[in-house]
Amino acid sequence: MPRQCTTDADPRPRQRLHALGVILWPGFIAAALACAVLFAFVDPLRLGDIAVPGLGISRGLGYTLGFFMTWGITSLSSAATWYLLRPAPAQPGDDDEVPLG
Repeated sequence: MPRQCTTDADPRPRQRLHALGVILWPGFIAAALACAVLFAFVDPLRLGDIAVPGLGISRGLGYTLGFFMTWGITSLSSAATWYLLRPAPAQPGDDDEVPLG
């Protein structure tokens, strides 16, 4: 008996995974570049003293928090771009397939 190729009945989980990759990967790359530039000029210990004076954070925690905050912001930017570039759903009555003339 030959094997048959099975397909997923519901492609939505794969589409969600693709959308997450499209959103998070560019955000990750942009966050890495932004943190490299930011922390080349700003010491996370000084930034922690300015932002939250009563909380003593280590340099490593400052780098980590800075990266994840930057990643969140750049991922929001990628999510907005993904949302705006989605194709519009077909509406009943659209006559795009009717030849003109």
